[in-house]
Amino acid sequence: MHVTLRQLQVFESVARNLSYTQAAQELHLSQPAVSMQIKQLEENVGLDLFERLGKQIFLTEAGREMHHYSRNIAQQLTEAGEVIEQLKGIKRGRLVIAVAGTANYFAPRLLAVFSRQFEGVTVSLDVTNRAGLLQHLEDNDSDMVIMGMPPKNMELDAAAFMDNPLVIIAPRDHELAEADNIPLSRLQQETFVVREQGSGTRIAMERFFTENGISITTGMEMSSNEAIKQAVEAGLGLGIVSLHTLELELETQRLTVLNAESFPILRRWYVVHRQGKRLSPVALAFKQFMLAEASMLLHQNTPA
Repeated sequence: MHVTLRQLQVFESVARNLSYTQAAQELHLSQPAVSMQIKQLEENVGLDLFERLGKQIFLTEAGREMHHYSRNIAQQLTEAGEVIEQLKGIKRGRLVIAVAGTANYFAPRLLAVFSRQFEGVTVSLDVTNRAGLLQHLEDNDSDMVIMGMPPKNMELDAAAFMDNPLVIIAPRDHELAEADNIPLSRLQQETFVVREQGSGTRIAMERFFTENGISITTGMEMSSNEAIKQAVEAGLGLGIVSLHTLELELETQRLTVLNAESFPILRRWYVVHRQGKRLSPVALAFKQFMLAEASMLLHQNTPA
């Protein structure tokens, strides 16, 4: 099979966008030029890579396989380029990071500090839920992800860089707001506003109460920490969130953290990537930065 890097580049763009037009715009080519590159690639491969149904195009089985390899080739070429630039002494490159929604409360602050140290680096940041992070790890399409407990069914390199305490929040006027060492059994009388199924916070919360023999009442499910905080402030129930999400609410006294038995639930933040992944110089620098400086940089801004 004789293919060119240009053909693979054009194919990867069409496959990712499922559109000849968008690929042409992205690559600054004419649509006929894109079509010609795809036609030549299909002739070299000996199989159709796309099929058209109505006005839409879809990847064939061969197309899906080719897309997998074209992405890997593109990533390796990017890594090679960054290694060469690093050998030249040029501090530049592209960093692709995915973070959990909760981590987005501190990740931009860390990225700002890192970017000042490496001014030539461009950063791509995707904020997503746990399912999205697992997909990034499965696809190996980001340098690394920042998440809570890494999954155990994948071969990963995971390094903890900071504590992530989960606390119970309530409105300032809640009857338990001033109580000390609230028994877990007392929480069974309350309704909790919770994160969606599959969320790292939801998993940790359910595991904690199960291990302590406590059955709680759950009301509304929310897909973000912001929604949970607003629901709790509105009096719809108690909530469990990371302490790192509460800086503004505690400063303005819109919410309070309950002093409950065995709380906070102690978790940790991890920087995670596929095991054996060759990190680019920029990605390696970011990982070292996170492990060495993240906790210290954020400690002064963590609510007491």
